[in-house]
Amino acid sequence: MLCCKPSFSALFLLPRLNSPSFCKCVSRPFCLFAMDRLVKSSDIQTALSEYVCPGVENNFYSPFIRTTNIALACLEEIKIDGMRAPVPTVDMICQRNDMPMHQTKKSIRKPDFVILPLNNACAPFQDETGGKKGKQISKQKGTQKDDAKDDAKDDEQRKKKRKAHMDTNATAKPTNFPWKDVLGLACIEFKRKIPGRMKGIKAPPSSYTLTDYAPTKPEHLPVDHLRAADPAPAPSQTPATQTTSDTASAAQFSGLTAARPSQGESSSKRKATDTLKSAAKKSKGNHADTDADLDVTVQTGLYAAEMFAANLAVNHLLNIIVVDDVTWIWYYDRQGIIQCSGINFIQDLPRLMVLLYALQRFGPHDWGRNKDFLPVEVEERLCHDERVTHYGLQGRATNVVPVTSKALTKKYGKFEDGMVAKICWGEASRTSEPEILKKVDEIAKKHGTVQVHVPELLWHHTFTNPTSAIREALDVPESTKGSRVLYILVFRKLFPITQLCGKERFDVWRQCISWVCHRDVSPGNLMWYWRDGKRIGILNNYDLSSLADEPGPRGNERTGTVPFMALDLLTKDGQQGKVKHLYRHDLESFMWVLAWICLRYRQGVLLSRRLRLLDEWATLDAIACGEKKLVFLNNLTPFAPSDIDKLTWGVLVNCMLVLKRDANNRYYLRFTSSSGESQQPNAEDSDLDAFLYKFTSLGHWVELSKPE
Repeated sequence: MLCCKPSFSALFLLPRLNSPSFCKCVSRPFCLFAMDRLVKSSDIQTALSEYVCPGVENNFYSPFIRTTNIALACLEEIKIDGMRAPVPTVDMICQRNDMPMHQTKKSIRKPDFVILPLNNACAPFQDETGGKKGKQISKQKGTQKDDAKDDAKDDEQRKKKRKAHMDTNATAKPTNFPWKDVLGLACIEFKRKIPGRMKGIKAPPSSYTLTDYAPTKPEHLPVDHLRAADPAPAPSQTPATQTTSDTASAAQFSGLTAARPSQGESSSKRKATDTLKSAAKKSKGNHADTDADLDVTVQTGLYAAEMFAANLAVNHLLNIIVVDDVTWIWYYDRQGIIQCSGINFIQDLPRLMVLLYALQRFGPHDWGRNKDFLPVEVEERLCHDERVTHYGLQGRATNVVPVTSKALTKKYGKFEDGMVAKICWGEASRTSEPEILKKVDEIAKKHGTVQVHVPELLWHHTFTNPTSAIREALDVPESTKGSRVLYILVFRKLFPITQLCGKERFDVWRQCISWVCHRDVSPGNLMWYWRDGKRIGILNNYDLSSLADEPGPRGNERTGTVPFMALDLLTKDGQQGKVKHLYRHDLESFMWVLAWICLRYRQGVLLSRRLRLLDEWATLDAIACGEKKLVFLNNLTPFAPSDIDKLTWGVLVNCMLVLKRDANNRYYLRFTSSSGESQQPNAEDSDLDAFLYKFTSLGHWVELSKPE
């Protein structure tokens, strides 16, 4: 997580926010603009005076919302040379929420306030009184004319609608707000510390003198700064269920991730990152936890994670945390998190006005919507229900959605099971997956038997706006480290290996064993499809891969999914990048995947938590997981299920024994080389064919490989 200096506040796009001269441009005309026909700017003082009084947290929702919405109504009338006009398609408004959000399932997340377009804010209340969603939008579109008089009339009607909503429903609890309707500034989370509840907050001054920015205390909000206080009793809630497989849960064992600290970061920042990960892991694994159990910074991070999961075409998000009289803006993208300096909006009201003035002029692209990303539809319906989604903040954030394309069907013919689009954020410094697949395909064409086991890339597109752009603009150190770029890749639809069992599963698994250094062999990447009545195994997802002519990992992220990584890589040296990733590590990963799916699935169905083994592998850190896997390798007997077939158990046991003997041999060789010098554990692969033959020559392997 990065913390912006004072000059970088106000969404990091307005470096002049803390400049007194710039604040005068907005606040002076605002002060002179005493009243329009519908809204009094003087009511802001009344609302702030209510806000600073002592009391419980919920008492202060209304004055904060009134302050925000009155300011927005007045700021809309202010015109400054060189600044945009308000965006009518957005028409933002602050709305109380404090109710579970939803997408296809109801969420347990309840942000206190949300910022969203006026029509979206009105929709739930229109439904309750018999109105229809979207009625006002269609009416406005149908009455747009070139005549200036009609435009002014439409604008007047919109303002009356806003005023009516402000007076009646903006401070009321709505129902059925979907995440997709919330703007990039997804949520405002509100907290009152004990002194503020008991004694109140320092009252606003009678007038404001524009001065240089005065840092708040704290200037940046650390994780665990404040726990939620006085939570209201919540009704029973149904947790949101992510459309992810058991494999995906393992791959994403931390539901919320923060920027990985570099070696030069302070211990406090490392602690903050660890706290975010730990709390998110608990939240993702235990849906009984409510927001009241979490630190406010984790709460807002989870809101951002759900917002990302609900919207494919979101590049970044903004959240606001309000503690007493100080507000902090948090910016989230797939590279990490940025936090601005705090603003005391009671004592430093002009800066709040500048912030709202800027937000009001944000278009959908400024809010994080990808303007080049068209809605993905399947048979005239949105594909949210069918997609495999990612839940988290940082990383590749892979989403898979079914798609159709007349052009691709004409070029490749109709695929019986259809096509899917993989949407992911790859590291900009790493060789891209399309480039890797192009090289793999060139090599595979020389080996006819291999080509059918390589995923066929039908189409791809690379977006050109990296996540590092904002960090470079802010002059953040190492701004390009971990920078990510959005990719869309279209493939034929594949099926997961976990759907299979017995001989069919082994056959597909065996076919997937590849000669490319994949770096992320995991159950979710072992797939299959039908070809001429036979199942064809494919090792999928090459975005972390390398070819033989590459020197090794070139990206910033650790490669691999912890439960399936080779033991050499689950060590301190391995996690620090001192152990080169070799092909034999991938081959070992295939064996761990075999153990995982054999012990956790029956007849293609994931066992219940009570019956399935190895759960802890997916929740431990890398080194602890390595230790557990070593225990498994040294004593398989306690893990033997009573209902597994003998051939499958036999091949699994023998493969584990090969791994154990190979590890022991390499351990001894480190100290007994002919030169007298110990060999390094990351020495180059010697004879790959010989190593693979140790597995393929096993009796149970040969038996399971026989055609029926």
